[in-house]
Amino acid sequence: MFLVAVTLTGTWAAHRAERAIGAKDPGVIVIDEVAGMTLTVAPFALTPAVLAVGFVLFRIFDVTKPFPARASQRITGGIGVMVDDLIAGLYALLVIVIGRAVFAWP
Repeated sequence: MFLVAVTLTGTWAAHRAERAIGAKDPGVIVIDEVAGMTLTVAPFALTPAVLAVGFVLFRIFDVTKPFPARASQRITGGIGVMVDDLIAGLYALLVIVIGRAVFAWP
């Protein structure tokens, strides 16, 4: 529920903030990182290890922006602000899921 609330509210707020600031995806908007990181760790118990690994993986994918994250930045408004971080969060989530399956990480 938190992820849905952050994503919907963040999309609306990011759209308004972008218009008020007059810039595309300005750095002062951080709700997109909150949504992406939440997606990364949502299905897991929030242990220090999960949070640390999730944070590192999320940041790697957020900075490198693998396909389609980089392409999604062409979308305007709040959706454009949010979607690349949600894609990065999804990639990080998938790496954790695969890592847990392969290495039996609790």
